[in-house]
Amino acid sequence: MKIIVTGGAGFIGSHTVVDLLENGFEPIIVDDFRNSKPFILDNIKKILNRDFKSYDIDCGDVDRLRVVFEKEKPDGIIHFAADKAVNESVIDPLKYYHNNITTLVNVLKVVALFPIKSFVFSSSCTVYGVPKKVPVSEKSPIQPAFSPYGFTKQVGEQILKDFAQSNPKTAISLLRYFNPIGAHPSGLIGELPLGVPNNLIPFITQTAIGIRKSLTVNGDDYETPDGTCIRDYIHVVDLASAHVLALKNSKKQKEPLVVNIGTGKGSSVLEVINSFEKVNGVKLNYSVGPRRGGDAPSVYADNSLVKKMLGWENKFNLDDALKHAWQWEKNLAEQ
Repeated sequence: MKIIVTGGAGFIGSHTVVDLLENGFEPIIVDDFRNSKPFILDNIKKILNRDFKSYDIDCGDVDRLRVVFEKEKPDGIIHFAADKAVNESVIDPLKYYHNNITTLVNVLKVVALFPIKSFVFSSSCTVYGVPKKVPVSEKSPIQPAFSPYGFTKQVGEQILKDFAQSNPKTAISLLRYFNPIGAHPSGLIGELPLGVPNNLIPFITQTAIGIRKSLTVNGDDYETPDGTCIRDYIHVVDLASAHVLALKNSKKQKEPLVVNIGTGKGSSVLEVINSFEKVNGVKLNYSVGPRRGGDAPSVYADNSLVKKMLGWENKFNLDDALKHAWQWEKNLAEQ
């Protein structure tokens, strides 16, 4: 099966391309590299010694994307292309509404013209807002989003559910990610934040290697065991595998599939820092600062549905992810 992967050179997209190749799919990357670098494509090829096609275009460009579909005749699409920084979305909401919502609509305009069997959407646990209780299941109420980014994912899901009603030939899968971290065990691909990182792990690794002077823990007075926020950190390789399983499952679907992708276990910020120091033998320079606006005290997944529906299981733990993330950071420093 040929699969268009929008944003396929990005963090999660690149790992999913590797998983697709390993499972006999033919991925076709569509990426304009606004959130990645072209060398990632070369590194994907090095991992498996396999080639694949890629197109350097904005996937929201309907005319150019239609040309790619006409040429490649894909069977399915995995849509990663989007902006993802919660804090930036508060500062520049219009950028997020355009790139995350308008681009999705434009992609679907093209999908509607072709016999696309499966559409897998990169959603997020931010659709739950600040949950009233944890773990969060797919039946948990959708609270008001606490950022424009979260709102774009809520709107994106609704757009796809409506699209499914008018385009029943295309099976829709909505994967609600929790907190993707880590890197490929080879150290060849991983998270590549441009500018100041918005996520915890790149900030940790950049502090450890000396790019950042120190790491600030945003608040230690939450109602959690050690006072710091708890999140469900999932290894990016495990997350990537869920997309391939969703593609394989799409033939059985009669309505959109909505599943959480998380480990089912929460880890606090201090637990993550301690784990990083332990597995990598590196001391981190960090201090505690004030809370960050919009952060929920604790969010982690009930992942029983994805296990049941897709047979998915996470193979890596927090220590693995932090070991792999550090190897990736060291490799980046040598490039």
